[in-house]
Amino acid sequence: MNPDFSGPDAWIDAVSAVFMVVGALMSLGAAIGLLRFPDLLSRMHAATKPQVLGLFLLLAAIGLQMRTWWVWPVLAVAWIFQLLTVPVSAHMVGRAGYRTKHLHRELLTADELEAVVQKAAAETALEDSSDDGRQR
Repeated sequence: MNPDFSGPDAWIDAVSAVFMVVGALMSLGAAIGLLRFPDLLSRMHAATKPQVLGLFLLLAAIGLQMRTWWVWPVLAVAWIFQLLTVPVSAHMVGRAGYRTKHLHRELLTADELEAVVQKAAAETALEDSSDDGRQR
């Protein structure tokens, strides 16, 4: 049985199927990275990078399969929301993990955040000591 790729619907279905498979594989790669990597920063990187592109491919496949114009703005809003929130949330989780020492420092090749955190801690300690003097 040979598939008939003479019509546009067959080509749209084929492209949609490829998008779904690649998007699902990217999401699977993110899940495997979450299980396999040793520390918070590595896991966070593995979860955020392929997730955004994998979701884009899955949403594009849904849009192609629906074959209506009104679904595209809804899918675009969903993807833009993910595109804006995933990096911000990953940054905040990474910062919190760094400050609470939930990482393996030996895996870091460079630590640009150490000086900033030490400076902030020193300023906080200075403010706390000056506040204690005023209250007495």
